[in-house]
Amino acid sequence: MPSRDWRFRIQDIVLSINEIKQRTRGVTFEEFTKNQTLVKAVLYDFVVIGEATRNVPNDIQLRYPLIPWRLMGGMRNVVTHEYFQVDLSRVWETIQNDLSSLLPQLQEVLEREISGE
Repeated sequence: MPSRDWRFRIQDIVLSINEIKQRTRGVTFEEFTKNQTLVKAVLYDFVVIGEATRNVPNDIQLRYPLIPWRLMGGMRNVVTHEYFQVDLSRVWETIQNDLSSLLPQLQEVLEREISGE
């Protein structure tokens, strides 16, 4: 049995997304790549996102197929196990283009599942 309810894992994802967005706000790609502390903090949050995703039950993931659960877990695997292959331009593209749209989707999951819709 997981150590935490999956709903808390979704909240962890939301928190990590917000932290990534806050840390990178007003930062250029060039500034990002030159700041190893920032890069490592952001990559850690991506690991949290992916690990939390792995703990969301399959039936919940299947109910929300527009959320890229598998990609989120896959990014964690690359950062954790294939760290030497991390493509910072792809990480940056994800930050700029994908994270903001995930927030309302994740909030919907929490709201619908808590209310029992």
